[in-house]
Amino acid sequence: MLIGEIGGDAEERAAAYIAENITKPVVAYVAGFTAPEGRTMGHAGAIVSGSSGTAQAKKEALEAVGVTVGRTPSETAALMREILHG
Repeated sequence: MLIGEIGGDAEERAAAYIAENITKPVVAYVAGFTAPEGRTMGHAGAIVSGSSGTAQAKKEALEAVGVTVGRTPSETAALMREILHG
């Protein structure tokens, strides 16, 4: 389980790490799909600038390496349950 947020590049770096080092399924939730561009959310690091740092960009980076990404906490829980229990 990976939980991320808008801003920065930690999730993109995590995607690269997962691609190289993790063989088990990973499910992720990235907070901030509804965050308006250019607005600071919560702390100075959580700002979206253009397409960089958006929840969608992070979702795409994670999905590109096989991570299943939920758009809401409840969807993410359902995805995790599905992966664990078939």
